[in-house]
Amino acid sequence: MKVGVFDSGLGGLTVLKAIQEVLKGAELFYIADTAYAPYGEKSVEEILKRCDDITRYLLETHGIEALIVACNTATSAAIKHLREKFPFLIVIGTEPGIKPAILKTQTAQVGVLATPTTLKGDKYQLLVNELANIKHVTLYEQACVGLVEQIEKGETHTKKTFEMLEKWLMPMKEKNVDTLVLGCTHYPLVEETIKRIMGNDITLIQTGDAIAKHLMCLSQNKGHKNEGELLTHVCYTGEINHLMIEKIINNKTIKVRKCAI
Repeated sequence: MKVGVFDSGLGGLTVLKAIQEVLKGAELFYIADTAYAPYGEKSVEEILKRCDDITRYLLETHGIEALIVACNTATSAAIKHLREKFPFLIVIGTEPGIKPAILKTQTAQVGVLATPTTLKGDKYQLLVNELANIKHVTLYEQACVGLVEQIEKGETHTKKTFEMLEKWLMPMKEKNVDTLVLGCTHYPLVEETIKRIMGNDITLIQTGDAIAKHLMCLSQNKGHKNEGELLTHVCYTGEINHLMIEKIINNKTIKVRKCAI
């Protein structure tokens, strides 16, 4: 099984790590599209074209059988297009974990951190509307402009990142938010900082594990035997923080190189 995974940068590595923990006998090809990061501040048309180009590259260069769109913003903009254009691929997207947050909250106060494009997207709005009848909760949505760039620079524990998160999170804390949806695959990388502000009792909802389990299920339905060696390749299109790659994945066997897409 050859699996392509992509994001605008380092964030999707949190999904890749979850896949690595359950998948065997496969080859993973991760694209960090840093030349076009961040997606969250691009137009839908720009994101759509980029997703199309990356999928074609993964198909033509590596012959992938499954595609993981490890980015909430790209999923919102392009997942329907990708499934229609490449019906022979397993295509799995990423969406904010609103449903598990609704089910887990005890105070009925739920925070959502995401990029501006994700929060404005039709897919997110439809998801919220569909889940509204499960249980009455109040959602506090926050567009985290600039946070992805801080994480890409490796500034996960700096004063500036702390102050950005504090400005966004303190109003939620005052409203008794007990469950926080990390609506971008980059945001688990500032989990420690979030807990410093919100307290260790905060429930954080991320989607990497759910994506990995879904991939396992769909790949086995296509006859994949989950046995043997797992190979991982990381490609990047612009500049990238190599220390952050090592910090997130912590696997010396990964091959990292620059590619042109």
